Amino acid sequence: MALKGRHWVAIWLVAFLAAAGAIIARQTAGYRMARALADNRVTRANLEGQRVELERRLRAAKSRDVLMPIARRLGLRQPSDSEIVLLPAPPDDRR
Repeated sequence: MALKGRHWVAIWLVAFLAAAGAIIARQTAGYRMARALADNRVTRANLEGQRVELERRLRAAKSRDVLMPIARRLGLRQPSDSEIVLLPAPPDDRR
């Protein structure tokens, strides 16, 4: 049985619609991935900002201006130069 003209038109129409559907699906997936990537970049920038802020707060909390009043309240004092003993680090034998 030979295919008539209208059958060929229907076959080409179905092939075109399948190809167009595949292209649309691929582009839609690409747009979704691009949106997710942009969202992840924003989230990363926010997290890096928080990390910088936490590091700043940590440096401030470790400063002498903050620690000395706390040490005095606990009854501690700053040692004099003659009270400081430097201990040498053991040699590294992992070679």
